[in-house]
Amino acid sequence: MSIQHTVVFRLAHAPGSSEEAEFLADARAALTSIPGVEDFRINRQVSPKSDLAHQFTMLFADDAAYQAYNDHPTHVSFVAERWVPEVAEFQEYDFVEA
Repeated sequence: MSIQHTVVFRLAHAPGSSEEAEFLADARAALTSIPGVEDFRINRQVSPKSDLAHQFTMLFADDAAYQAYNDHPTHVSFVAERWVPEVAEFQEYDFVEA
């Protein structure tokens, strides 16, 4: 059963800033390099109902692939070095087909 992993977040950086662009580009490069990550997408919020401005979404073939991603040194490093200091607020959702 595949898992869709999604995080919706607001950066500490100003919208449209070079820091925002760099974070998103670095996230794409780092996270897509991890084996098992499929269909990685970065989306931008267009509704004024939420101040969480961005979304990362990706698919994993199964729970083993998802757990391997969570434990992968690239993911662990990205979270510690970039996510924690640069993300002001987030929500995380993991879905399987109903």
